[in-house]
Amino acid sequence: MTSDPLDTVSGSPVDAAPVPDVVTDQYRPGYELVAEQLLHYLAEQNLQPGDRLPTEQGIAELLGATRNVTREAVKVLAAMGRLTVRKGAGIFVAEPRSAIADEALVHFQPTDMDHVLMLLDHRRLIESETARRSAALATPVEVRAIREGAQYSVDAAATNNVRDFAEADAQFHRAVAVAAHNVFLESSVASIRRYSAQSDLLLFHHDVPGSFEVAGRQHHEIAQAIANGDAERASTLMANHVDTTRTQFEHKIKDRMVSFVHGDGERPS
Repeated sequence: MTSDPLDTVSGSPVDAAPVPDVVTDQYRPGYELVAEQLLHYLAEQNLQPGDRLPTEQGIAELLGATRNVTREAVKVLAAMGRLTVRKGAGIFVAEPRSAIADEALVHFQPTDMDHVLMLLDHRRLIESETARRSAALATPVEVRAIREGAQYSVDAAATNNVRDFAEADAQFHRAVAVAAHNVFLESSVASIRRYSAQSDLLLFHHDVPGSFEVAGRQHHEIAQAIANGDAERASTLMANHVDTTRTQFEHKIKDRMVSFVHGDGERPS
């Protein structure tokens, strides 16, 4: 949910300011709002993978949007893996990318604060347990891969390179998941990251809500705990890492809304 948009500065969800239930529409581009409306339509109609949608024009009329904005929204949702556009055939709800993907999350709403915070809670549970198991089960080769991912993220943070940090972040979390030696935990981590990336795209447009340096340092500390075989510390550090994510996410949404109120935001085109 790009760099992991929520792996950033320190904090605790308990201390964070409350997040509005609905993100203010005024500072969001038109295609983003239409994409959100279309996701709500999929959920309301209980459309399943493989189901066909109306044409672009039909969707535009259904949502009260222009065709150009609707086309951009469809492109974004296709890039996110939520829709499939087949030339000459139409627009369809995308099939799961993995044979063991959780179809129950096909209606995930990436701009709904309740959904995003539930996803972060799920991530905390899954990744803290994954780190715990990795500390107990990782082979020397797997420990090296985790360390390399962590160091890669530290190096990318030093240059503030968004693309490099995104790759490093993915490499690190994937290596920790692999070292847990449980294909279902590994799949869950991959799935969570895909859904987090959807929120990143629709809410932040690949903007970075916090410090690469802090995230890289947290990766390094987790890697060290796993290398030491300290399961409890690895689990705690990973939980703190996700708590950091949640806090910074909440702050980023609040800052964007305050910025718009003060006249710094942009209205949708």
